[in-house]
Amino acid sequence: MRVTYLEDLNGTDRDVSVEGEHGNWRSRRIVLAREGVGFSFHETNIPAGTTNEFWYANHIEAVYCVAGEGELLDRETGETYEIRDGMCYLLDKHDKHTVTAKKDLRLICTFNPPVTGREVHDENGVYPLLTESGAETK
Repeated sequence: MRVTYLEDLNGTDRDVSVEGEHGNWRSRRIVLAREGVGFSFHETNIPAGTTNEFWYANHIEAVYCVAGEGELLDRETGETYEIRDGMCYLLDKHDKHTVTAKKDLRLICTFNPPVTGREVHDENGVYPLLTESGAETK
């Protein structure tokens, strides 16, 4: 058994923030590939008034909103969805999407394959597929 308190991740290599052209968010990675359980599990915060474009070309992600308000845009279909407490979306087709936060969003996210914690979104919003040894597999 492994027990983690979110505040214990602050300022560690599991506490990742991005501000600028590749997004505006903070992600605390509670479970990573190094735990060897087949998924990673994160809390992601997106500040109000920001818009982030994502495309997980190498990962499947499920996102569950526990606080805040925002909008999810499916960039393939043009459909939009309200993000609010209790809303979940699954990116099972490597969906290109845009998240706009109207109020600070607190999102619980899980990735498969698990992320290592070293990934950074590229210019397309894509995480590379890294292994725990550091090699990029794709």
